[in-house]
Amino acid sequence: MEGRKVKIIAVAAVITLVIVLVVARLCLKLSRSFFLIFGAGIAGILSVFIWVYLQNRVDLRRNSLQRRFSLEGKELRIEYSFLRKVAGVPTKFRYKEIEDATDNFRAILGKGASASVFRGILDDGTAVAVKRIEGAEYGEREFRSEVAAIASVQHVNLVRLIGYCCVPEGPRYLVYEFIHNGSLDTWIFPPGGSRRSQRGCLPWNLRYRVAIDVAKALAYLHHDCRKKILHLDVKPENILLDEDFRAIVSDFGLSKLMSKDQSRIITTVRGTRGYLAPEWLLEQGISEKSDIYSYGMVLLEIVGGRRNVNLVGGGDKSQRKWSYFPRIVNQKVREGKLLEVVDERLMQEGMIDEREVRVLVYVALWCIQERDKLRPTMARVVEMLEGRVVIDRPPEPEMIVVDLLSIEEEPTGGGEGAANPAPPTRQGEAELPPTSAYSFGLSVLSGR
Repeated sequence: MEGRKVKIIAVAAVITLVIVLVVARLCLKLSRSFFLIFGAGIAGILSVFIWVYLQNRVDLRRNSLQRRFSLEGKELRIEYSFLRKVAGVPTKFRYKEIEDATDNFRAILGKGASASVFRGILDDGTAVAVKRIEGAEYGEREFRSEVAAIASVQHVNLVRLIGYCCVPEGPRYLVYEFIHNGSLDTWIFPPGGSRRSQRGCLPWNLRYRVAIDVAKALAYLHHDCRKKILHLDVKPENILLDEDFRAIVSDFGLSKLMSKDQSRIITTVRGTRGYLAPEWLLEQGISEKSDIYSYGMVLLEIVGGRRNVNLVGGGDKSQRKWSYFPRIVNQKVREGKLLEVVDERLMQEGMIDEREVRVLVYVALWCIQERDKLRPTMARVVEMLEGRVVIDRPPEPEMIVVDLLSIEEEPTGGGEGAANPAPPTRQGEAELPPTSAYSFGLSVLSGR
């Protein structure tokens, strides 16, 4: 019973007994009956005081136990939270916490076909990036894929999943650590008409280190996890740079888990044009070699500072043709003019290591071989980049099948579905903006 109620009842009982005694004294005088009533009244008042005392003792003991259990519970929650962080287990957030952390989703960092990313700050001051996944069927699939792939992995070059939030019949939220320097595409492609703000030109030494960082992250996913994890959307937009310009691989929305004894799996064609391996487009099944192909395409973009697929020529639509950068690189390698493919801005700075350029280009050409058996493993790629093995001259890739969407139509910078359109890198060239999609046309590309 609450202490206030006990006091009210006790006071009421004492007053009642006192009134009874006063009335008995007036009515019965000092008779024998009065003394009997007086004795009973005094006993009743004493009983009330004893009851109040005992009740207070019980309340004090109960409150003491409650405080003790509360403190122990708080300590357990803190310890549990600490152990979850140490073990890398994601925390389940309430929607209100997500809403407060992002200031009602005010600061948007980026937006794609099925998800938006917002900047936020948790109660403990941790800066986070909150990914809101929209859609019903695809949103659920992407959410499950991303959590299954990234929740249990720990690597310095993989983005860390802090927590998640599920809203019944609503969007799903993934809470990641915030990476301060944004994505790689804003650092290697020249400024222009892109909707993404360009941050500058990444120097050569950092580009080479980024190539190694990404290779180590993919090697970990392919070889060092209990199950192989296929990223399936390796591109500059999904490679983040931290405050020290170390590469962090992110966005596991298209990832797949693959057992060690599986050689390849069949899945719906998804991903970003310009980075998809030929075997995926030809429906021959995918494997970790599909990630290696995408990685090779990214390496060429790191070296050249331009998109791999460009629309060249001016005038009307009939006068424009598609230029495929990997074919140009292969041709320059055969002609011994390797430095001609390097980003012009880096050449102007003069801080280029020709040996490292050759290493990156050779590794890239090995990675984009159309026959997946010719591509090296990511563990082998790391050894190549770190100079631990000799890199043979790669065979000339056929480069016939290229994944392009709507190749008949001229791409525009603001077209619908162009999630990250990039600016032209050369005069007279328009880049094909990378977009994630689910249906692709197969086209034979001329070597222009």
